[in-house]
Amino acid sequence: MDVTSILERLNPAQQEAVVSDRKHLLVLAGAGSGKTRVLVHRITWKVHVENTAPHSILAVTFTNKASREMRERIDQLLGFSLKGMWVGTFHGLAHRLLKLHWKDAELDENFQILDSDDQLRVIKRIMRSLNLDEQRWPPRQAQWWINAQKDEGVRAAHIQPTDDPFIKTMLNIYFEYELACKRSGVIDFAELLLRSLELWRQNSTLLSHYQQRFKHILVDEFQDTNAVQYAWLRLIAGNVGEITVVGDDDQSIYGWRGAKVENIRNFQLDFEGTHLVRLEQNYRSTSNILRAANAVIQRNSGRLGKKLWTDAGDGEALALYAAHNEHDEAQYVTERIKKWLSEGNRRDEVAILYRSNRISRVLEGALLQADIPFRVYGGQRFYERMEIKNALAYLRLMIDRNYDSAYERVVNFPPRGIGDRTLESIRQKARKQDISLWNASLAMISEGSLSGRACNAVSGFTKLIDSMSEGLNGATLANLAEVAVRKSGLKDFYRREKGEVGLSRVENLEELVSACMNFDPDEEERSELLQFLDQVSLDAGDRRGIEGEDSVQLMTLHSAKGLEFPLVFMVAVEENIFPSKMALDEPGRLEEERRLAYVGITRAKTKLYVSFAENRSMYGVGSGSYNPISRFIRDIPADVIEEVRLRGAISGPTSVGFRGLRSDEGDGTGFNLGQQVCHQVYGEGVILNFEGNGPRARVHVKFEEVGMKILILSSARLSPV
Repeated sequence: MDVTSILERLNPAQQEAVVSDRKHLLVLAGAGSGKTRVLVHRITWKVHVENTAPHSILAVTFTNKASREMRERIDQLLGFSLKGMWVGTFHGLAHRLLKLHWKDAELDENFQILDSDDQLRVIKRIMRSLNLDEQRWPPRQAQWWINAQKDEGVRAAHIQPTDDPFIKTMLNIYFEYELACKRSGVIDFAELLLRSLELWRQNSTLLSHYQQRFKHILVDEFQDTNAVQYAWLRLIAGNVGEITVVGDDDQSIYGWRGAKVENIRNFQLDFEGTHLVRLEQNYRSTSNILRAANAVIQRNSGRLGKKLWTDAGDGEALALYAAHNEHDEAQYVTERIKKWLSEGNRRDEVAILYRSNRISRVLEGALLQADIPFRVYGGQRFYERMEIKNALAYLRLMIDRNYDSAYERVVNFPPRGIGDRTLESIRQKARKQDISLWNASLAMISEGSLSGRACNAVSGFTKLIDSMSEGLNGATLANLAEVAVRKSGLKDFYRREKGEVGLSRVENLEELVSACMNFDPDEEERSELLQFLDQVSLDAGDRRGIEGEDSVQLMTLHSAKGLEFPLVFMVAVEENIFPSKMALDEPGRLEEERRLAYVGITRAKTKLYVSFAENRSMYGVGSGSYNPISRFIRDIPADVIEEVRLRGAISGPTSVGFRGLRSDEGDGTGFNLGQQVCHQVYGEGVILNFEGNGPRARVHVKFEEVGMKILILSSARLSPV
């Protein structure tokens, strides 16, 4: 049998993974090592060489796009289309299963799936029925909590009652939500997997049927599986099925949304006799980029272990730029992009990566000024984000009560009990008398034409705006922005929204204050606030790239996973930003931040620029914050970094900001930055910084129980954990 077409373009490790006859296979696939190719060719090998029936294959991906591409590539290799093979996402396959066995799953035959917005509406309705204040209990927080329980395989009935007010409230909402979904015959996305898992657990005959059918199970991006997904796979594999998983523990970056890196690390224990194949040859990046990535990730403990390499040559050194501030950083990035474009390259070959969404604001402004089209990948431009639009609406009302669109946007946000019926009556009053919504509100309050509760709510809103406007003429623009995000309740509202989304919204509001602090008004009679709002309006939509257009790509490091670009900028690579302050406060999250750095570095194919600002304007800090360069950059070997100067370049790290803060800073002490340690009195903690040298060297340790402590290292009696 001629198998040339299947094997000829595979390296030895890829071939080993494709032809392996071991029952269980773990393919540890480094970034850019051809993992999808291995999956496609292994399925083709099974069908073409081992005569495996397509209907006995179950292939699981994480996106619909990936499943379509996988099927297309398999069909192309085989020369014909496979029938009967199940290929799809976890949710798609679970949906297919439930549609086939809706009665056994205790569902309506034509059950509907709630999308995220529909689910949120149901939760809001339930919260109103429970008389819960949305300002104290944000509906998105409840939505996040319910989905997190389902991702862990936990029903409301499984959770023990508690006196904790938060858990007690969330549990009540969860109970009512389950009942509401059952009455309406609908399920949400998280329910798809949980319900299909329960279907198999509760119906041994049905489970046995699918275990006998799907003898060959293949899973892509295995490091991103959560508890329910892994339980689902283990159940269908049983004692009969062969399972091949492809993934990379070093690219597990979604712990905040339920992914468990321990799934891939425990796979060999859970599936006895698993054969491990490492894909370490990288087909994307230069050797210098890979050396940097390897040096960063090797600091993590508990890794399955691999070392990326390439035969593509050393390539250029990584460029490190120490900017004076965030504006200098943005200007530097823009100038480098202009140089790249002048050499005949495309804009869509460039990506700017950052840890936090807030960082994009100054970069967007610099690109606009340079007339370089850009697109914010997987998100919105800074001034188009919901929380920023809400804050701007408050600012507009503070200076102009008759701005109807701003009034409608925030009259009931954060929620203050002003319903659609009340708002419609105010609209009718405004139309009838040809006045603004604000004046219509005042008139209806004065006339007593609103119900008691509605009148109090609308009156409270008008008094809030009046109070926010006090001292308008004497306040700075930054002071006004601070009033808008604080007194409006926006900041507190978003702070109660759990997870990365809520944190990002709060950070963006803080960045708006920083933007106002750095705004440079024209010398004219109009107020700074009016000039600022006008500038925001002018910037909105200006030179924004659309999908498919030749545009520079701006994105978070999380959004960049799976993508690659010839030219990559990693910006704001500073302590407290990347790694994030939250990660520094939680020792277990620091390793995921390091994996995120590894992902960011390996997005670059040809050239990688890394930058940090010696002084960055941050919310609540007068002249700016002075964060040291990130520990992740200190981990990179000096010989692969070229430190950039505006008047040339100097090889090797020579600046005070970099030289004095290298990762071997703790050498001679037996400890390193980021290391977990134990103190006899304070318990376990993580080392965040070193100061000084010799016997009186000081170490900053964040302890789990008592917080930050600064200790004299020679007498601290710290021990590694």
